[in-house]
Amino acid sequence: MVPETAHQIIAGLTGGIASGKSTVAGMLAEAGARIVDADRIAHQVVQKGQPAWHDIAAHFGETILKPDGEIDRDALGDIVFNDTEAKSALNRIVHPRVFESMAQEIQQLAEEHPDDLVIMDVPLLIESGLHATLPIVILVHVPASVQKERLMRRDGLSAADAAARIRSQMPIDDKRAHAHYIIDNSGEQDATRRQVLAVYRRILSGAPAPPPSGRPSPP
Repeated sequence: MVPETAHQIIAGLTGGIASGKSTVAGMLAEAGARIVDADRIAHQVVQKGQPAWHDIAAHFGETILKPDGEIDRDALGDIVFNDTEAKSALNRIVHPRVFESMAQEIQQLAEEHPDDLVIMDVPLLIESGLHATLPIVILVHVPASVQKERLMRRDGLSAADAAARIRSQMPIDDKRAHAHYIIDNSGEQDATRRQVLAVYRRILSGAPAPPPSGRPSPP
């Protein structure tokens, strides 16, 4: 899946809902990393007329389409949120196309920017098993209580709804065991930025990644 060249360094970035993964991805981009964003690509592959769009409409019916024919993500989300089989069916349609497009983007970066660090920003990096194919995994971590508080504030959810959304994902603490670097994003952004830059510089230095330890990376 990952077409790594002799010079290209590829790392996976993941987190949990409301952990601040996008913020960390932005900091890595500012530092000079090339971001391959799975969410952005997932939006592209399900646009009207794309193969995944046809498969989703055929499987879930036209009730999940907006008047303009695009997929109503809220309606589709309501279907798959509490239905494991529906969620699995959606993943089987979307994930292979996302991974294929990501591989193409990585190959293009290898040709155009072979010496730059490539960050695969994938929310379900560990759940999909993709982390096992990567030499470096970076986890953006906050305690579950902070996830809940930020999610309520960000999306205007009740405590019960926020807790349900968090429970629908792999527990963020379980992801620690798979991460070579852990960014603690529970404090101020300056503290997060120091950690991000320290990890970025270490990776570019060619130093071997530490084994997954479950401990935060030093600032």
